[in-house]
Amino acid sequence: MLRVRGTVLAGAVLLGLAAWTQGAAAQAAGPGTQPGAQPLPEYRVAEGAKAVTGRPSTADAPLLDVGTVYEDTLAPGERFYRLSLDSASSVYLSAVLRPPAGTKVGYSDGLEVEIMTAAGRTCPYNAGRSTFGYDPVPLAAVGHRRLQEDSDCQAAGTYYAKVTREAPKGSPQAAWPVELLLQREPAPAGTTAPTTAAPSVRPSASPTLPTADPVARTGGTGFNDARAVDAGVWRDELRPGQTRFYRVPLDWGQKIGVGAEIAKARITKQYASASNGLTVSLYTPYRGLVDSADASYDGSQAAVTLPTTVPVAYENRWSDVNEVRPVRVAGWYYVAVTMGGKVAEFTEDATPVPLTLRLDVRGDAGKGPAYREPLGAGGFGVAPADRAAAKDGLTVPEAVAAEDTRSTMRLVAGAGFGTGTVLLLGLGAWFLLARRGGAARP
Repeated sequence: MLRVRGTVLAGAVLLGLAAWTQGAAAQAAGPGTQPGAQPLPEYRVAEGAKAVTGRPSTADAPLLDVGTVYEDTLAPGERFYRLSLDSASSVYLSAVLRPPAGTKVGYSDGLEVEIMTAAGRTCPYNAGRSTFGYDPVPLAAVGHRRLQEDSDCQAAGTYYAKVTREAPKGSPQAAWPVELLLQREPAPAGTTAPTTAAPSVRPSASPTLPTADPVARTGGTGFNDARAVDAGVWRDELRPGQTRFYRVPLDWGQKIGVGAEIAKARITKQYASASNGLTVSLYTPYRGLVDSADASYDGSQAAVTLPTTVPVAYENRWSDVNEVRPVRVAGWYYVAVTMGGKVAEFTEDATPVPLTLRLDVRGDAGKGPAYREPLGAGGFGVAPADRAAAKDGLTVPEAVAAEDTRSTMRLVAGAGFGTGTVLLLGLGAWFLLARRGGAARP
C-alpha cells in the first residue's frame, strides 16, 4: 500500500507541474501581433492607454500620472492638464497628434506643448513645437521641466501642461486623436544636477554608414510598436503616405548616424516628382525630435542621410545647439521614415517600394551620471533585455512578451527544482520506510 501511495503521489506531482508549466507558458506567449490587413495601418496606441479629456482652462484640468499613456482628442485651440511634480526630477510631457489618413495638412498646422506653474508662469526654455509638412503623419511635440532652469519651476507641487493645436483658417477643424505620456527622469544622486558646461561639439555631417547585405525588418506604426533594430542594414518597404517606426538602444557615450533609401517604383506618370518624397526623422527616448531631413523623389531613387549625433551625455541639455540639446539621456531612440503621399500621383500605389535603412552606432557604452533611482523607472536607460530585443528585432509588445516568457521559465525552473526536491525526499522516505518494514518481518 505504501508503494502505491508513493507512486500515485509522484505521478500527481509530475502531472500537476506539467499542466502548470504548459498553462503558464501559453499565458506568457500571449496573442500574436500580426500586422493589420489595411493598406496603411493606423497608429497603434499603447496597450492600456487611458481616456482623458483636457479642459479649455486650468480650473478643471485632469491629472496626468507619470508613466501612464493617455488618449484624448484635440481640436484647434488649447487644452490644459494638471501635473503633480516633485522638487528634483526632470519631467517630459509628449503629445503625439494623429490626423486621419488623407487629411490635408501644411506647414502652418502644428502642435505645441508647454509646462507652467500654478501661477500661470511658463517654465523657461521648455516649450516644444512641431509642424507638419504636407503629409498627415504622426506629429510629436514635447514640453519639459528640467533641473536648475528657474527657481519658480523647482518647487514641488501643482503644475499645468498646455497642449495647443495650431490650425489656421482653411485647415481641418475636426478633433484629432492625441496620445499623451508624462515621463520622469530621476534626480541625480548629488544635491544638484551635474553642471558641467555643455560640449562644444556638433553633429558630424558625414556618417560612415554600413554597406552589408540588408536583413528584413518590418517597422511599426508609431512609438508604441516601433521595431527594435541595432547597427546594420535593414530592409523594409513603403507605400505613399506611410510611415515606418524603428527604435535603437543608445547608451551613454554612444552616437548614431542614420541613412535611408527608397528604390525604383512602378511609374504611371512621367516627369513628375514629390519634393518631400522621402523623410527621415530621429526622436529621443522622451519622443522629442533630434533631427529631420527630406529629399525629392521622382520614382527612380532617393536617399536621405542624417548627421551622426553627438554622444549621449547628461550635459548636452545645456547646449544651445538644437541638434545637441535633446541627446541628453540614454535609452531607446526612434527613427521614423515616411514616403510622401504625393508619390501616389505618379506611381502604382498598390505596389510597395523597397526601403533600405542604414544605421551606424558608434562608441562603447559608458557610465552615466549617478541617479537616486534606477533610470529605467522613468522609461530611460539601456538594459540587457533592450540589447536582446534589438538583436532579435522585436516590437515593444513582443519584447514585453519575451521578457514575460523568460520570467515564467525562470519560475518554472525554480518550481521544477523545488518539486523535484520534494519528490526525491518523498521517494527517499518511502524507501527507508520500506527497508524498515522489510527488516521487521520474520
